[in-house]
Amino acid sequence: MANDFRTFRLVCSEEEAPIVERLLKAQGFAFEPEPFYPLARRLTVEPFPLGESFAARFGRIYIQDRSSMLPPLMLAPPEGTSVLDMCSAPGSKTSLLSRLVGPRGFVFASEPSADRLGTLRANLRRTGSVNTATAKAKAQDLPFPDCSWDYIQLDPPCSGWGTVDKNPKVMELWSESKTGPLVALQRTLLEKAADMLTPGGVVLYSTCTTNIKENEEQVAWALEHLDLELEPLDEPEGFVFGEPLLSGMAGVLRVAEDSAGQGFFLARFRKKGAGCANPEREVQERSLPGTPLDFSRMAGTEGCALDGLPPGEVYEFGGKAFFLHEEALERVPAGLRWQGHNIGKISGRGKSAVFRPSSMARVLLNRKSQDVLDLEDLAPLEKLLSGQSLSFHPGKGPVGLFYEGLPLCWLSRKGRRLLMATK
Repeated sequence: MANDFRTFRLVCSEEEAPIVERLLKAQGFAFEPEPFYPLARRLTVEPFPLGESFAARFGRIYIQDRSSMLPPLMLAPPEGTSVLDMCSAPGSKTSLLSRLVGPRGFVFASEPSADRLGTLRANLRRTGSVNTATAKAKAQDLPFPDCSWDYIQLDPPCSGWGTVDKNPKVMELWSESKTGPLVALQRTLLEKAADMLTPGGVVLYSTCTTNIKENEEQVAWALEHLDLELEPLDEPEGFVFGEPLLSGMAGVLRVAEDSAGQGFFLARFRKKGAGCANPEREVQERSLPGTPLDFSRMAGTEGCALDGLPPGEVYEFGGKAFFLHEEALERVPAGLRWQGHNIGKISGRGKSAVFRPSSMARVLLNRKSQDVLDLEDLAPLEKLLSGQSLSFHPGKGPVGLFYEGLPLCWLSRKGRRLLMATK
């Protein structure tokens, strides 16, 4: 039943959801709400590939299997909290965590593969996840102190048996005789997560496999060897769940084969707290290689909604402007190389420096600016995305593009013409 339909989620606030839906419907797409998350949708009519829709191209939807949405939702970090995402690429769950914790919350994401890290960062830019920071690092080697995170998401490498409908060769690639290294890595990562949790902190462990060795047996191992206790999960509406394959597993979730969505396993652990009562966060030095910017006084920021940025600072690294969340500045150890959220480019030096927002820096779009194009029909969008230009009043600097008041992107201005920016 897993591939009977496709699912996606809206990348917006609940108040903006009707606008994104109208944008999709105007192109002939039809869908139904999913019961387990207000912004999840089930696709019912797809006149052409959903990934080519305007909503997808402007990062206002994210195509994601419904089961894959469950780990962040079951971790359920409160708004304003900080989350460590230990195995992050391609960013599906990371960007959902970013939405759940809100702009004053923070998500730190690690990924050891350079290629997959690039994909992760691209997806976080596309979804406007400005409250995130990323690092190329093995999760088991992260240098965060013990007892330093209240919420951790751990979706480790697994055999992927639950994705067999989508990846038919997965059972051959990861037969039961080949999963030993994966099991060992998962235990290493669980142990690392337990160390980094604060007393009472929560780690959500999940896999997209049906293999008992990577699921229930890992839970049993963690309960025996780590300072963790199992916290029962409520069953989200709209799924069919199977019984755990071991006893003593009340409250873990195993998406059944006859449920819509990929096979998934989820377990939520809470740290008992032995050995690190009343931990104190160490203050990290802000000795970063980039240059801090007096961003609000820079040329080029006049038409930007600077109050849309979360608490933090803007630095220049090699001609690029990155937003660094204050939680990243305070939390990340000096020895770990990391990257904030790319929001644009810097040209010139010193008092002559000029900022230009990247096309997807939606957080800086200002509807009250005079340099705004707010559309109500699709024809201008079609022209822009086909490489054609639109006429506009003359001026300097980029122009904000909106659809019915919904921020979409920044456009380049050439005299009286507007064009889609290349990046």
